Amino acid sequence: MRAVVIGSGVGGLSAAIRLAAMGLEVLVLEKLPGPGGRAFVHQAQGFTFDMGPTVITVPPFLEDLFATSPGNPRLYPDFPEEEGLTHTERYVKIVPLDPFYRIHFPDGTHFDYNNDREHLLSEIQRLAPEDVEGYNRFEARAKALFQKGFLELGFTHFGSLLDLLRVAPDLLRLDAVRPLFSLVSRYFRNPKMRQVFSFESLLIGGNPLSVPALYAMIHFVERNWGVHFAMGGTGALVRGLVRKLEELGGRIRFNAPVRRILTRGRRAVGVVLQDGERIEADLVVSNADYVHTYGELLAPEDRFWHSDLRLKRTRLSMSLFVAYFGFRARGDEGERLRHHNVLLSHRYEELLRDIFQRKVLPDDFAHYLHLPTLTDPSLAPPGHHAAYTLVPVPHNGSGLDWGRIGPEYLEKALRYLDEAGYLPGLMDRLVYTHFVTPDYFQWTLNSHLGNAFGPEPVLWQTASFRPHNRSEDVKGLYLVGQSYQPGAGLPSVMMSAKMTARLIAHDLGLERAPKELLEARA
Repeated sequence: MRAVVIGSGVGGLSAAIRLAAMGLEVLVLEKLPGPGGRAFVHQAQGFTFDMGPTVITVPPFLEDLFATSPGNPRLYPDFPEEEGLTHTERYVKIVPLDPFYRIHFPDGTHFDYNNDREHLLSEIQRLAPEDVEGYNRFEARAKALFQKGFLELGFTHFGSLLDLLRVAPDLLRLDAVRPLFSLVSRYFRNPKMRQVFSFESLLIGGNPLSVPALYAMIHFVERNWGVHFAMGGTGALVRGLVRKLEELGGRIRFNAPVRRILTRGRRAVGVVLQDGERIEADLVVSNADYVHTYGELLAPEDRFWHSDLRLKRTRLSMSLFVAYFGFRARGDEGERLRHHNVLLSHRYEELLRDIFQRKVLPDDFAHYLHLPTLTDPSLAPPGHHAAYTLVPVPHNGSGLDWGRIGPEYLEKALRYLDEAGYLPGLMDRLVYTHFVTPDYFQWTLNSHLGNAFGPEPVLWQTASFRPHNRSEDVKGLYLVGQSYQPGAGLPSVMMSAKMTARLIAHDLGLERAPKELLEARA
């Protein structure tokens, strides 16, 4: 039995690995010349840049994936109990980071964020002593949301509204549906602490002002398992996933963009590539963007539930401007900066409204500055650093002309890092620059309107309301990745892959787990 997987992002590769372990003949088709999708790697002049995700949390999910073996797709248990990362180490080296992030404020102060409770309290005491008690209460609420939303419901596929209604009372009791920033503001009075404990939803494309408070659980996901980095970059992790897939007999083809999902009698029977080649399959898994999958890859006559109107009404996440740059080291970069840096603007709420609601390009901006050569110098030539700075911007529904403004925005972003003192003298030390805009996400990664994270994780696009991992329109079509349940972020797309593999195992009669553990039955 053959399965075709469209896209070699982390979600697509994770699903392909589990399907290959189930005994299916698996072929992954990738548009780009190499693997990774959003986690593609850009190399130039001796520099290596991860183009996408760099924050790795929940290493046990990787261990679970790398431990799959023929006949054992490890669909259960949900949270592996192995000590250490013995299987992972065969494929990639993962190292913990401390701090997880250094959060910089425009007044020159900073907050070092990690999973040491006493350290967090000392940082709060240093910057906002009035909020120490507030943290204690926030911590209790975030832990309860983590236990319910992640540990208990994390792998639940919400295939119908009834699935959501069963857990709604518990979520309401935990105040999980109010906006995250509103919840955080109940516990913290200081504006800096409100930013520290709400910004993380931006890492999965969510506006802190509108995502459900359920996402406060991210605090305890990181408290529980830490934040890690793959030596060699996220690209090294992707290469490990490709190797694992090939060991299980799966194959991957690059430069193979899919033009259409083929159907017969409302059942997926294969795909056709851009060059006209037809590839037959017994089932198709799409790791592509939601609107692209239903709006471009499926013929209109094959769609009922996911109509043009429904796709048009989908609220998409913001996009990103990312500047990749190599520069001569001065030797003091590690004094002010860390591996992950969050550079906040003097505005917070209004900046978020500009990006998510007004869809305008503000004069000021916030940065996520990634400086991985502080951890792994091999990513740059000797005496140099490789870095990228990421700026949230509106998606292409804004009408911004990035072909015109992109180069000047690159200069503005890098000059800010120089003149604000984060990387003094940067403009004179630059040896290489490259940048991507929402146009890259739209035209290269096939993300509708250049969104960077799929449907925005607002309440009415969460759980049952988020696109399902089994198509309602076409039998034999399954979905995986950030556009689908449970959402964006590396842990979520790996969870998505396991959920999708479960659905396929159930539909094919290949499941081996106790019946009462199975979820999301049609």
